[in-house]
Amino acid sequence: MRSTLALVSVLALWLLSGCALIDSYFLPPPEDTAQELFEAGMDAMGEKEYGDAQEYFTKIKDRFPFSPFALKAELALGDAYFLDEDYLLALDAYKEFEALHPTNEDIPYILYQIGNSNYMLFESIDRRLENIKEGLEYFYRLQETYPGTKYADAASDLIVKSRRILAEHEVYVADFFWRTEQYGPAWHRYQYVVENFSDVPDLRDYARQRAEYSYFEYQKTLSEEERLRIQNSWKLWLKKWL
Repeated sequence: MRSTLALVSVLALWLLSGCALIDSYFLPPPEDTAQELFEAGMDAMGEKEYGDAQEYFTKIKDRFPFSPFALKAELALGDAYFLDEDYLLALDAYKEFEALHPTNEDIPYILYQIGNSNYMLFESIDRRLENIKEGLEYFYRLQETYPGTKYADAASDLIVKSRRILAEHEVYVADFFWRTEQYGPAWHRYQYVVENFSDVPDLRDYARQRAEYSYFEYQKTLSEEERLRIQNSWKLWLKKWL
């Protein structure tokens, strides 16, 4: 009797272990939780494995959209793109976060990073500067909406740098017109620098001097009537800025 019971027990254990083996072979492994994925993503960030971090955070967004870790993953995803120097994707991630969570406590940081990502996309003054302009909009908005925050203070330095880039671009274009003897457009462009970039004094002073040269060269190409009309407006403008 005892031997029979022992045999039954062995068979039962064998069947159970066999079922477990079958399940482990045919059934998919259990998915990681949102917390586990987030922790893995942060570990990858610490190791500077930003591509892996992006995958972890994206999985959280896709699989666990209502988890408390989803919001953290959205923010961390933007940082992973930014640190990976993929600034366009960082912009998209940060802007999506702002759109979905406009009252979140991290919005000052988000606004700063949107401006910063735009700034990092700058290549050279001979290119279009739409990203610099957009970055400035976000920096100004940050300072107006969240004054006194550390991110508003940090934006001040990038505002100065961005403004100088815009001024250098305008001078670059004006100089091109001057070199190609397009004195009218050169004059107007130098005037624009003088009127709009008093916060960049070296370029403002250079543009004012070049505006005078451009004006006198431009006059040589005009009729007497046009010359008199422009001369009067030029005198008023020059008096204003001297």
